[in-house]
Amino acid sequence: MTRRIALAVNPTAGRGRGAQAGAAVTARLVADGAQVTRITAVDAEGLEARAREALAEGTDTLVVVGGDGMVHLGVNVVAGTGCALGIVAAGTGNDIARGLGLRINDPDAAARDILAAIEADTLREIDGALCAGATGPSPGGDRWFAGVLGAGFDALVNERANGWRWPRGHLRYDLAILRELPVLRPRDYIIELDGRIWDTAAVMVVIANGPAYGGGMRICPQAVMDDGLLDVLVVAPLSRTAFLRIYPSVYRGTHVQDPRVTVRRARRVSLQAAGIVTYADGERLAPLPLTAEAVPGALRILVPPPG
Repeated sequence: MTRRIALAVNPTAGRGRGAQAGAAVTARLVADGAQVTRITAVDAEGLEARAREALAEGTDTLVVVGGDGMVHLGVNVVAGTGCALGIVAAGTGNDIARGLGLRINDPDAAARDILAAIEADTLREIDGALCAGATGPSPGGDRWFAGVLGAGFDALVNERANGWRWPRGHLRYDLAILRELPVLRPRDYIIELDGRIWDTAAVMVVIANGPAYGGGMRICPQAVMDDGLLDVLVVAPLSRTAFLRIYPSVYRGTHVQDPRVTVRRARRVSLQAAGIVTYADGERLAPLPLTAEAVPGALRILVPPPG
């Protein structure tokens, strides 16, 4: 495998850890003889465009430094192209990297793992979830995600939290929950699972390719990233008090034992509901209606060789 690497960094990830991690990764890769092209831009859309340009110019390894948002950017650049994706987890949540068993907040070690993976040509092929026609800078408007898509109360919380500059990290999400909780109400969903229609009222609907989101919330603990299926979690209507009782168990993944929580699996999932803007990998994606489909082997992730 070539050692021509395009390196994209989110300097604000992890409360500034991204910039330090980017410098450490660059130094490690260059010291080991890799040809590194550092990609910079003023915003995520520009960064994604520059990364696409690097691939068009012949780079076949993209390394992203940051949190799940940077992984999401990388996924949308490389999905279906055959380009390998290296992940240096330097954000606050890092749920996708953790789900893949990669190092967290250790940029030098992560860079060494990437170099070892390139030398040994060790890759893990995982599913990508394709949302056809979703808004975004990708050609044709298609968007991908690797982790979890929220399409219910969690998406409303994300929408509120992302409008705040303070506080940062988990506290901002928890405070956003408290602000949204007084207006918690069920919505009517039409869910289609591989052609089977399911009409239901719910306060939360999640489509998961990976097990966790939100910095350690194991929302779909049995989700597998390379089984060709998406896990669909639906939380039935419940009171605010009941929601607060269930919420802490999400970090253990035991919420799925509650009878008001249902998990089903399908390769192709369509959702319809009014007034919901979806979030995928923590990033604003598209309003409903939306269809997501698991595409086996769409993503090739660099992983260190065994031992």
